[in-house]
Amino acid sequence: MDTFNQLNSEENGDVCYAHREELMTKINVTTRSGETRSFAASEGLSVMEIIRDGGIDELLALCGGCRSCATCHVHVDPEDFDKLDAMSDDENELLEGSSTRDATSRLSCQIPFSRRLDGLRVTIAAED
Repeated sequence: MDTFNQLNSEENGDVCYAHREELMTKINVTTRSGETRSFAASEGLSVMEIIRDGGIDELLALCGGCRSCATCHVHVDPEDFDKLDAMSDDENELLEGSSTRDATSRLSCQIPFSRRLDGLRVTIAAED
């Protein structure tokens, strides 16, 4: 049975909800306006799914995670970047078309969340 977990945002006291099935870890997401929100995160979901399920609608994710649009582009905190698996050639090619790409750019649909990413910090990229 699906349940929900709430986690208070460290920045502003907002309560965020994310899908959960087991004990969860968290990710920290900074929106385009600079607001940082923390979300409980289930292992096995993509970072894109966690952000979308948390109600941040500025991450469009138009392809739904099929790695065909780059509308889920995020900047990973440099201190967390080395925790991620290597980027695929397809992901790299999609990000090449972004005017806001930097050294820590990733498609959030291509980041599977796991316990080793507990505390992951990402910022939603500006729209191209």
